Amino acid sequence: MCGIVGYTGGGQAAPVLLDGLEKLEYRGYDSAGIAVKRDDSDRIEIVKVKGRLNQLAKKTDSGRTVPGFCGIGHTRWATHGEPSMVNAHPHHSDDQSVIVVHNGIIENYLELKEKLLKKGYAFYSQTDTEVITKLLDYYYRKYQGNTLEAIVKVMLRVRGSYALGIMLKEEPGVIYSVRKDSPLIAGRNAQGSFIASDVPAILKYTRSVYYLDNLEIARLTKDEISFYNIDKEEIPKEPVEIKWDAEAAEKGGFEHFMMKEIHEQPAAVRDTICSYIKDGKINLDSVGLTDEDIQGIKRLCIAACGSAYHVGIAAKYVIEDLAKIPVDVDLASEFRYRDPILEPDTLVVVISQSGETADSLAALREAKRQGIRTLAIVNVVGSSIPREADNVFYTMAGPEIAVATTKAYSTQLAASYLIAVHFALVRGTIDEAHYERLTKELLLLPDKIAKVLEDKERLQWFSSKFSNVHDIFFIGRGIDYAISMEGSLKMKEISYVHSEAYAAGELKHGTISLVEDGILVVCVLTQDRLFEKTLSNMVEVKSRGAYLMGLTNYGNYSIEDTADFTVYVPKTDPHFATSLAIVPLQLMGYYVSCAKGLDVDKPRNLAKSVTVE
Repeated sequence: MCGIVGYTGGGQAAPVLLDGLEKLEYRGYDSAGIAVKRDDSDRIEIVKVKGRLNQLAKKTDSGRTVPGFCGIGHTRWATHGEPSMVNAHPHHSDDQSVIVVHNGIIENYLELKEKLLKKGYAFYSQTDTEVITKLLDYYYRKYQGNTLEAIVKVMLRVRGSYALGIMLKEEPGVIYSVRKDSPLIAGRNAQGSFIASDVPAILKYTRSVYYLDNLEIARLTKDEISFYNIDKEEIPKEPVEIKWDAEAAEKGGFEHFMMKEIHEQPAAVRDTICSYIKDGKINLDSVGLTDEDIQGIKRLCIAACGSAYHVGIAAKYVIEDLAKIPVDVDLASEFRYRDPILEPDTLVVVISQSGETADSLAALREAKRQGIRTLAIVNVVGSSIPREADNVFYTMAGPEIAVATTKAYSTQLAASYLIAVHFALVRGTIDEAHYERLTKELLLLPDKIAKVLEDKERLQWFSSKFSNVHDIFFIGRGIDYAISMEGSLKMKEISYVHSEAYAAGELKHGTISLVEDGILVVCVLTQDRLFEKTLSNMVEVKSRGAYLMGLTNYGNYSIEDTADFTVYVPKTDPHFATSLAIVPLQLMGYYVSCAKGLDVDKPRNLAKSVTVE
């Protein structure tokens, strides 16, 4: 979950590193550091801080106090060892001749550390990264300065995930990068070469990037980038042209990335839907699933984490109801550990914004190990999950910077709707007339999402009123329960308010004992056939003193007899209600966080791309 950047070229490295790290701070912000080969000596200078990147910028006068043309940088999300100056990256060998930054987790670091202690090495930090650094130093000396040989030996010895940026005192102007199960890209322009954990870090400098595959090594100089496999053989690699603008990764006048990305949802959903609907028909040719393939699928198994898992829950209701295919939904972190029983006619669907989510990638690999066909729903072209999946459905969210997902979640929902409707037509579970109504409604969703955003001032007032609440319950039935799960997550992850989502009918089986005077209960009622049943659950909690917020469709005005505050969203086909009803809950979480004076885009203990298990 950490962020890595590197630069070697004709310009000053430190400002480039700081600029790149700023674009990657969503990946971790416990500490930060840079290492630069000084141009006035043979020394590699390391500067680190505990805390946010702006402290590092102040300490180095925006990089001006560390002159040099080659360097690596890091922003940390702590795993091994508390956030501190000592544990911050870059890490170094005893004589500072080997410098390393690392994203990932080394599983056998204690075993390696024990062996290095016996070789006379000492350790100053609690990190697994220092172990890699000392191990590389050991092999570099053993193989008399053969860097490639030393790196390969390290790759063969360590277990776990890693993306590494490496500098050596004996090779000035050279950066090595290594990748296994953690994202890493390289890029070039006329002035030099770059490495980074993600595209936004270097998009300002180049649109042409190379995606490193697993167990590949890159050697960067000012003039070229060379790629090698684990057998030390040089390999060809073609660059990928990045299409979206650099401005897409900027705030664009909004106070926070999250609010910008909430407002980008209509465009992102429109881009996703219109990429797959041509002349009023859903076309999944680019996904690679034929009608024959779809007719042969007897079961879907969705594996995902966090908000993507909540997409899976909503997709289960929609796909089962429209396409009449049984759907299992698994937390990807549990999928392979329950020894899943997957029949040959199962399709495993893995949902991930980044395409690098470690648990989701592990679920994909487990399915492939069993010989099961896989479909990836992802946002990042060239990432690990789509490269390894049999079929890929790309969403069109563009770069998402805020840690709390909004537009990526919405585009994943759109993808699941398109799949459900297309599968239903191919399998004959809906007729042409029903299919036409659904596709027309899909095309109307972006404008209806925009309509919901027009009501944000009322939500700001309401959220400010309840910014000091300690507990919130979100309740709903069916698809409304899936909406509640995501709304609850948004609230807790950025406002630190304890919130829980419950299927409304489950309240009486224990949870209602927690309801007391003044507690806020958010009730979602978008499914007309379940409206009265959920309304009765609202009456139950109100009689025990709860303050009720209702979230329902235009026209359901009778809810005001029960709810203390009501938010309305436009009517749509009930299968697609999640796309509209989630927006007020995203805004609510945002406004509560702002009212409490919290850092909306960088909530504590979290990072954007979870690339460790």
